Amino acid sequence: MRFSPRLFSSFPALVTKRKGAPATIETLSRSDLPLVSTCKAAPGDCDMLVKVSYSTLNYKDAMVVTGKYPGLKPPMVGGIDLVGTVLETASDTFTVGDKVLVNGWGIGTDHYGGYAGEARISSGWAIPLPGVLSEEQGAKIGTAGYTAMLCVQALELNGVVPDQSPVLVTGATGGVGSVAIVLLSQLGYKVVAVSGKAEAEGDYLKSLGATEVIDRAQFEGDPKPLGRELYAGAVDSCGGKVLANIIPLVKHSGAVAACGLAAGMGLNTTVAPFILRGVTLAGVESVFLAKERRITAYERFAPLLAGDKLNLVSGDDRKVSLSEVPALGEKMLAGQIRGRYLVDVSL
Repeated sequence: MRFSPRLFSSFPALVTKRKGAPATIETLSRSDLPLVSTCKAAPGDCDMLVKVSYSTLNYKDAMVVTGKYPGLKPPMVGGIDLVGTVLETASDTFTVGDKVLVNGWGIGTDHYGGYAGEARISSGWAIPLPGVLSEEQGAKIGTAGYTAMLCVQALELNGVVPDQSPVLVTGATGGVGSVAIVLLSQLGYKVVAVSGKAEAEGDYLKSLGATEVIDRAQFEGDPKPLGRELYAGAVDSCGGKVLANIIPLVKHSGAVAACGLAAGMGLNTTVAPFILRGVTLAGVESVFLAKERRITAYERFAPLLAGDKLNLVSGDDRKVSLSEVPALGEKMLAGQIRGRYLVDVSL
């Protein structure tokens, strides 16, 4: 594998240089970019150079840019998403000029990510930007939206259909929850949104497509083995007591797609919903999912997000520069923002 000799091409990057300290804007060159994947879970040569157009702000990004990521190995360029144009590649799959997107694979946490003008990655991590999406739209979806796609896909694969509504969505003002509401409502499901800010955010969540908004406090007590059969399914990004309280409320043959642990990693529940109602708990992992399954999810759900619906989650007022990301990261960790932020690396 060989790259062009233009190693001194420089570009801005948001670099976290030590634990406990916020990231700062630095000037990097191509010689600073890793030639081999530094993510142990996704080893191999980095055979593609991408000119980055956009990234996003996710919870992991917030931890990295504030220096609070538990496994931080500085220096690190955050940005677990990127959308851009192929500059160089040794892959037979892509050609120079192709538009690509990358979600996960350890970029932004273990391997330099999208908070830079250029990124060197493995071609095995990239998928073609779907033709129905612009670069901005692809980035606005990002890891959170892509995870929401996988959650909705999990419900469909387990037989949850619109006629069996409603479907519960927790963490509703977050990236996964907000996109899940948009997708489910577009598909004809009745959506009940759960939020710790239900009163303040009710109008916003209903604008996304929720038919009802309820307070998360209803799901934070000690769970019962079984409760009333209220929901055909659920998309849960909270885990902990919230998930433990949801499972007993799912209807017979329903399913819960679980993708997060904002409320804790433990799960204190019983087998009753599973063996007496046939409820399915479907785990959703997005970081190292096979490329074929990623493409299938985008083919199924990207058209639903190609119009103006995505602007409800991430409008033009949510386009930010690299320099604004650390402060936004602090706000995200404090639970003070909603929806999605688009990071334009050219600003």
